[in-house]
Amino acid sequence: MKYSLLLFVCAAAWAQHEPRGTATDVKNDEIMAVVRKTASAPVSDTQIRVVGINDGYNVGVGVVHRSRTQGKQTPNGIEHSQITEVYHFISGDATFVTGGTLENPKESAPDSQVVKVLNGPSTGGGAILNGTSRKVGAGDVIVIPPNTPHWFSEINSDQVVYLVIRIDPHKVLPAGYTAK
Repeated sequence: MKYSLLLFVCAAAWAQHEPRGTATDVKNDEIMAVVRKTASAPVSDTQIRVVGINDGYNVGVGVVHRSRTQGKQTPNGIEHSQITEVYHFISGDATFVTGGTLENPKESAPDSQVVKVLNGPSTGGGAILNGTSRKVGAGDVIVIPPNTPHWFSEINSDQVVYLVIRIDPHKVLPAGYTAK
């Protein structure tokens, strides 16, 4: 009886440590190549890869940059209904607003790049009313839950560049996607 229990405990412990997937690398060279390739565009959001995690959820990795357009930005808030985004700022500094409510909300077209590749179902609009404003810069990280309006109200440097991780528990992003 003792040995059966011991074997059961050992088997259970072993099962907890079996590999559950394959790690995916996104090298700095890939990230910086996207930054260089899109540097001249006023705004760029490039999904580098979408990884399926053992049929549980998807994770997207992308690079976004936004250029300054004479101080204050055109109000263009957005929220995503099913995706959590994590922004890790690489360079630049800006004022970022989250929360509150979107002015003049309008759902993004289902066949748009925003919905099909980048963020899943989303609602865009104008400025954010009654949101929380904060200064952000290189090294900062912001976690933006689903249904949280967000936008840059001001870009203080020539541009702001950030890595975006999109956590997709509903699998609305195309697993296996790789930028060309």
